Amino acid sequence: MVAGNNVFKDALILEILERYRTIWSIGHAQALLGWDMETYMPPEGVAERAIASQHLSMLNQRLLLEPGFVELVEKAKQREGLTDPERGVVRVLDREITRLKKLPPKLVGEIAKTRVEAQDAWKRAREKDDYQSFKPYLDKVFTLAREVAERLGYEDEPYDALLDYYEEGFRTRDAQAMFDGIIPTLKKTLDKLMTEEDGLYPKTHPLESKEYAVGEAEEANKAVLDLLAFPWKRGRLDVSAHPFTTSMGIRDVRITTRYEGFDIKRTLYATIHEYGHALYELQVDESLMATPIDGGVSLGIHESQSRFWENIVGRSRPMAGALAEIVNKKVPSLGGVDMEEFYRYANTVKPSLIRVEADEVTYNFHILIRFRLERMLLNREISVDDLPELWNNMMEEYLGIRPKTYREGVLQDIHWSGGLIGYFPTYTIGNVVSAQILEAMQQTLGDPGSLTAQGKTREVATWLREKIHRHGSTYSPQELLERSLGKAMDTEPYKRYITRKYLMQ
Repeated sequence: MVAGNNVFKDALILEILERYRTIWSIGHAQALLGWDMETYMPPEGVAERAIASQHLSMLNQRLLLEPGFVELVEKAKQREGLTDPERGVVRVLDREITRLKKLPPKLVGEIAKTRVEAQDAWKRAREKDDYQSFKPYLDKVFTLAREVAERLGYEDEPYDALLDYYEEGFRTRDAQAMFDGIIPTLKKTLDKLMTEEDGLYPKTHPLESKEYAVGEAEEANKAVLDLLAFPWKRGRLDVSAHPFTTSMGIRDVRITTRYEGFDIKRTLYATIHEYGHALYELQVDESLMATPIDGGVSLGIHESQSRFWENIVGRSRPMAGALAEIVNKKVPSLGGVDMEEFYRYANTVKPSLIRVEADEVTYNFHILIRFRLERMLLNREISVDDLPELWNNMMEEYLGIRPKTYREGVLQDIHWSGGLIGYFPTYTIGNVVSAQILEAMQQTLGDPGSLTAQGKTREVATWLREKIHRHGSTYSPQELLERSLGKAMDTEPYKRYITRKYLMQ
């Protein structure tokens, strides 16, 4: 029996959860290994880490597909009278079992091994601005992704199979409809802002080129997390090449940021972004601990939390003022910043090359580019040889700028090296859903930016816990939105948010 899980009462479900503990423990270990690889692992540890990841993934598959365990899950699918969390356990396990049945163990192991090797190759290639050295790894990643898609099966195109893994029930046509819904509004907004002179949201700001002392910025990030009531006894802040969040469970969630020595908003907002991911995992109900539903339900819903905190809260005028106070206190090397100017600085709008540094208006163009390229690669319409030039052409098409280096272009994201094909649309899903959350919260609680700046972060966090976080993966993404916000994913609130903030309409 799983201690403390009083929401699970059915004897069959309890037996499933007891047997699942070993599977969960493998996932716990894999999460820790992944975090270590991105933070403290010595560079020459890659070869052995790849072997360990390969065999742990194969062991995880073997345990999930053990006939006795599969039989229990099949019986549970026919069970009546289950609680919502019990049905959630069955849904999540059935999805994973169905998927893994279609993938040979050798393929599962090869994917895990390739991820480790490709991520290491990406780091070295990015540092040297050397796409040619990374290209064979990227080709292998997409070859494996095509095989997975073919084995899983799909409705319209291979991308469907991969996207569904990250966003349950979401299809390529849904992603295309989402982009079609928001891109005209974003294009109109960007065109207007680019023609304005001395508007509220500048194209550039002097603080962007101002250098800061890294040690001071570290203290500022800690102060920001203190303002956000980050539970230090259950989390860590470290440094990595690409900021990320790793959850070992609901009592051990770790985030990273990076320091570049200039443009301090990059590290501050990366930290706030990852805090949003961490809070989701930390606020899953304790009764779901060490079960198949003890984490966020999808990457899109997860991203809605990080984008909510980073943009809707973090880039609001009240929160920008609070951040300015922290910077003035903790980062004297900047020489002092004005609160209103910090708001303008936090909300500069201009086409830029790097996705993670993009503003709210241009960010989704970066995602659309990756979505288009992934689909073409999977459909064999292009090869990895074509990728850099096509990337640069699309950047010019959508944003009017062209990368001069691979580091600014095709090598900037870690995701493809990690095998995360079909992942990128979840970032835009997150933006869209974050605006739905804002409108719902404003109706019952008030403005989240004002509350947070006033030190009332826990009120905002509690609202999110009750509506979204505590459920873990009990419900599918769209059912969760319908239950919590009264409507499935809808682009209209996001368009209203962008128009109201940036066009003053």
